[in-house]
Amino acid sequence: MSGRSLVTELCGVRLKNPVMTASGTFGSGREFSDFFDLNRLGAVVTKGVSIRPWEGNPTPRVCETPSGMLNAIGLQNAGVETFVAEDLAYLSEVLAPDSVEMPGTKVVVNVCGHTDAEYLETVERLADEKRVDMLEINISCPNVREGGIAFGTDPNKVESITAQIRERAAQPVIMKLSPNVTDITEIARAAEAGGADALSLINTITGMKIDVRTGRFALANRTGGLSGPAIHPVAVRMVWQTAQAVKIPLIGMGGIKSAEDALEMMLAGAAAVSIGTAFFRDPCAAEAVIAGMEAYAQERGLASIGEIVGAVR
Repeated sequence: MSGRSLVTELCGVRLKNPVMTASGTFGSGREFSDFFDLNRLGAVVTKGVSIRPWEGNPTPRVCETPSGMLNAIGLQNAGVETFVAEDLAYLSEVLAPDSVEMPGTKVVVNVCGHTDAEYLETVERLADEKRVDMLEINISCPNVREGGIAFGTDPNKVESITAQIRERAAQPVIMKLSPNVTDITEIARAAEAGGADALSLINTITGMKIDVRTGRFALANRTGGLSGPAIHPVAVRMVWQTAQAVKIPLIGMGGIKSAEDALEMMLAGAAAVSIGTAFFRDPCAAEAVIAGMEAYAQERGLASIGEIVGAVR
């Protein structure tokens, strides 16, 4: 197959397929390029980038759980200047440009910050970087100005930070939503009202693991973000709910490990999907998902995989 049935438009950006990487699980792709060609992906979503370097949390900060994993990395990164000089330069070198036949693999930069100003400084720094096709804004970060409460749990704060970012961003803005709220649709509507071009959901679910042999927390941070197949049904439910509440496109993520999982997300209302924790088990997971999607489209005679978005009955 030519793969044309998988071409997807997201926020006005054409993707060769709707399969992306989930931020924080894929670095900027360099570590995975020995396993498969990054040009197979619809988009590479980078690890979170902040205006200045972040050290992250103390170790241990990753542990396995039934059907998933907990992480408390703490958004460790070397800062935007190092990111541009090293990671973005690497992606610019290895990713082919658009062709007449097919869009090239896009670059989505995940942005994090502790304050409004930190988010905005990073967004403004990336505005002139031509290889950045979209921004994904991680609003699960702790807002240090308001006692450490995450930006993404307060609808008023979500609308405000989204509007500020949208005003300054040169690229389409995707707001990444936290599931650790009472009503995901309230947060989604707030982001849409602030001018978001799309939404990513869901981020990890807060969890905890205790080692009964030592009587100690498995993570130095005590709590961490639960990801993997264990959260997939929750993610599908939240994508479906959000699709009923907003008009902007959604990127579904949370426990996707197969083409069936990805297609389920799209039927629930996601225009694209992101794969994350599955890469720790199978570095080539994305290739299998893309191949499965191609087979699905061919079997059903779909002109475009977009025909199934939100088609659940």
